[in-house]
Amino acid sequence: MARRGGYHIGAHILFLSWGVEYLIWGVLLWILWRFLWSFLLSANLRQLLTWALPLSMGVAIVKEALWVPFFPNLPLDHPHMSYWPRLSFHLSAQFIDDVIVFWCAFFLFRGFDYYQRFREKERIATQLETQLANARLSALRMQLNPHFLFNAMNSISSLMRMDIEAADEMLEQLSSLLRMSLERGTAQLITLREEIEFLEIFLLMQDRRYAGRVTRRMSIDPELYDALVPAMILQPVVENAYVHGLSKINKNAELCIEARRSANDLALTVTNSGIGLNPHPGRRNGGGIGIANVRDRLRLHYADAASFEMLELDGHRVAATIVLPLSFAALPSGELARYGVE
Repeated sequence: MARRGGYHIGAHILFLSWGVEYLIWGVLLWILWRFLWSFLLSANLRQLLTWALPLSMGVAIVKEALWVPFFPNLPLDHPHMSYWPRLSFHLSAQFIDDVIVFWCAFFLFRGFDYYQRFREKERIATQLETQLANARLSALRMQLNPHFLFNAMNSISSLMRMDIEAADEMLEQLSSLLRMSLERGTAQLITLREEIEFLEIFLLMQDRRYAGRVTRRMSIDPELYDALVPAMILQPVVENAYVHGLSKINKNAELCIEARRSANDLALTVTNSGIGLNPHPGRRNGGGIGIANVRDRLRLHYADAASFEMLELDGHRVAATIVLPLSFAALPSGELARYGVE
């Protein structure tokens, strides 16, 4: 046995009455949300007192008026009553509870709406942040390409006075590099294989300019060819090595490019020899537009998860190291076109 409204009823009747009550509440609340959602979500204090409070009382009366016909034999402990006396009886027992249910639903509606608005603002803010980051990355790419192109054309112009054939070949290699850049489009992340292929053509151009002066070595872990890296992340570092280090040596200059795995990170290192470096080992060196560009793009792509460091190893060598989170392309890139590289 259970108790409802001061009298005893059977458990089966109790559960049945609850089921009908929840059904009626569900229908009434759906109607309120369907036709009055704007008012329920935007009502101020005055409207709550002058409109919502009377509405809650009216809904409580309607709810009981709909519930009473389903149970003509209730209350059990009273003589049989007609509809209106039974409605009055149940209102006296349930009216306050029904008003409380209305206000609980009301504040649930408001809370759900506030939560949705908060998530929408959060989504929009995230979207805007992503769009801003992409715009900044695109701007950095646009800054880097003219910088690289200017330096390449300057090198070709210098060769024109000494070796026209070499200058012509450099111009063809530059054309290959530009074609690769166009084929990549706006892609911000590419495979290490693609980055190395781009770099190889750039190195061939430098071989023409610094013929016989630079010995270079490239050591790439084969497992890392499909690792994702920011486009043109190594070329500015290598170019910086030539401009500020290798170009200062007339012979026996060395350049080493390495890619290795370090736990869950990818480490890219460019080591070069040179003169005129800081005389104190351990001192970090800066760079020009290209190096600043590398730092900015790493920060935008990976925030604090990536690092870039230029460190003087001794009086004649400097190492630039990029460390970034290791991730791989969804599909292996396979053997890509060599863009004219022999």
